[in-house]
Amino acid sequence: MVQAGRIDREAVAAILEERVDWRFKGMPARASGMSIAEARAAGLSLFRDGFLPPVVVLDAEALEHNLTAMAHWCAGHGFAHAPHGKTTMAPQLYAKQFDHGAWGQTAANASQLRVCRAFGVSPVMLANELVDPAALAWLATELDRDPAFEFSCWVDSVRGVALMTEALRGATRPVDVLVEVGIPDGRSGVRDRAAALEVAEAVVASPALRLVGVGGYEGSVSSESSPDALGAVAGYLAGLRALTLDLAERGHLDGVERVLVTAGGSAYFDQVAEVFGEPWPAGLPVLPVLRSGAYVTHDSGFYDRLSPLGAHPRITGAPPLRPALRAWAQVTSHPEPGLALLTAGKRDMPYDIDLPIPQLLRRDGAVQPVGGKVTALNDQHAFLRYDTPVEVGDWVGLGLSHPCTTFDKWPLLPVTGQDGETVVDLIRTYF
Repeated sequence: MVQAGRIDREAVAAILEERVDWRFKGMPARASGMSIAEARAAGLSLFRDGFLPPVVVLDAEALEHNLTAMAHWCAGHGFAHAPHGKTTMAPQLYAKQFDHGAWGQTAANASQLRVCRAFGVSPVMLANELVDPAALAWLATELDRDPAFEFSCWVDSVRGVALMTEALRGATRPVDVLVEVGIPDGRSGVRDRAAALEVAEAVVASPALRLVGVGGYEGSVSSESSPDALGAVAGYLAGLRALTLDLAERGHLDGVERVLVTAGGSAYFDQVAEVFGEPWPAGLPVLPVLRSGAYVTHDSGFYDRLSPLGAHPRITGAPPLRPALRAWAQVTSHPEPGLALLTAGKRDMPYDIDLPIPQLLRRDGAVQPVGGKVTALNDQHAFLRYDTPVEVGDWVGLGLSHPCTTFDKWPLLPVTGQDGETVVDLIRTYF
């Protein structure tokens, strides 16, 4: 059984002492001056207590469902889970992930790593290259400060290895690194086996680094779920597995107590389990690590289409994930037949993959489904071409696509209970 990682529970609890004020958009005047804990306990209503439109909320039941579903799935497949913290940048949610057995957290850059360490998170995998000397100097200090802190990052060039070695000169603990494998025209990562071996050999020769495995991101391969797309993803993952075996056969992983082999966004974790879940050679202590992060809220668009536990499940034995994100915006203008303008735009909702999806209409306390389509977003306006008649003053509930570009827009997100209106928690983000 994979042991859950750790987080400083006192630091997480201290989040609730922060006072609610004008910095937190959408929050009602009634909550001003309250601590987050007091606001959470007040039983505030989204619509009766003056929350200001727009406001993005989380669904408590869907969050718990998703946390439980992914935890059971990872445990059942023998995978460690290091959810990508960039999705939420919310230590309160990190703590919930650890409560559900997560092995660690993933970060994408040094600033995210510092947030993790401010809350005592360990292990942390930085799923990216780290070559900046200031960041590496800070990391070396942090590793010295906390001997129990487990950290790893990725490398994809001999030049990067040299920069890391120079910046870490004199450090008392070696930094664990994984060779990153990429794809042609993709983002970072070596492009072929020869380059991978050259980088690995440079790491082995470095006095400041220790080679501990292989990593990559299969989401760069495709954004579809067709048989051909799934086959391409599986082929990429097979390459990561083959490289790991090659490095082990050459002796480059000798003495490593835990070989990390990692992939896994939130769209193809079934493929990751299929390839990395096959038996590894006896004596090679592989720990397969899944990094899926968007699962925690899922969504109503991209991941609902692609996730193996989305609207069209590719796997059985686990319940589908549930969308836990919704934006509520108000109709403020009805300038022409069939068009309504909502008080939410690019500053409030994600738009990099799909536009928000109209789902609910609230008028005079009653909620009903709404038909129509958001056709465009300005900075603070959404253009709603509606099927269901709407009026100025109505509230429209919108499904969102891509959690990773939702949380960064909201420093404090209300969490609603079963009725969809009563606030039962508030989640602080740190972007």
